[in-house]
Amino acid sequence: MKLVHIATALFFAVVGFGSAQAQSNDDYLTIQLKDGPVVIQLMPDVAPKHVAQIKKLASSGEYDNVAFHRVIDGFMAQTGDVQYGDMENGYDAQRAGTGGSNLPDIQAEFSNTPFERGTVGMARSQDPNSANSQFFIMFAEGGFLNGQYTVVGKVVSGMEYVDKIKRGEGGNGEVTDPDRMIKVTVGRN
Repeated sequence: MKLVHIATALFFAVVGFGSAQAQSNDDYLTIQLKDGPVVIQLMPDVAPKHVAQIKKLASSGEYDNVAFHRVIDGFMAQTGDVQYGDMENGYDAQRAGTGGSNLPDIQAEFSNTPFERGTVGMARSQDPNSANSQFFIMFAEGGFLNGQYTVVGKVVSGMEYVDKIKRGEGGNGEVTDPDRMIKVTVGRN
C-alpha cells in the first residue's frame, strides 16, 4: 500500500513539475541558426530588466536576421545589434556592433552568476549602464567578466550549433560575411 502512495506522489510531482515548466515557457528564447536551434533559459530572477528587454525585442521580430558581428574563437559570439546588424534590412558591416535598438539603455544588473561555457551576457560600452540589445554567448569560461557584465541566461540545448558560428578574423573578432540569427522567438520552440 505504501508503495502505491509513493508512486502516486511521484506521478503527481512529475506532472506538477511539467506544468510548472509549461507556465514558464516564456522564460526561454529559441534562436534558429543555420545548423539548428539554440534554446536559452533566461534568468529574470537575476536580471529582470535585461530579460524583459530581450523578450520584447524577440517578440517583435527585431532579432531576426541579425548578424553575429563579433566572434572570437575560445571566447564568445556577439550579436543583437538590431540597428546596424539586420542582414536583410539596413545591414552596415562597418557599423555593426555600434548600434542598439529604439528602446532605452538598461541599468546594470550585475550578479554572482559566473560566466561559463554557454552563459549569455549583455554587451555594453565602457559605461556599465549602456546595455541595450546586444548580447553574447560564451564558448568557454570567462571569469574575468564576472561582476562586470550582466548575465541574462544560459544555453540549455544547441550549444553544438553555437560552436559552428563563423569566427571573426579581425583584431576585435570582426566577421566578414557573418552568420546570423535566422529567427528568434520567446519560448522553447
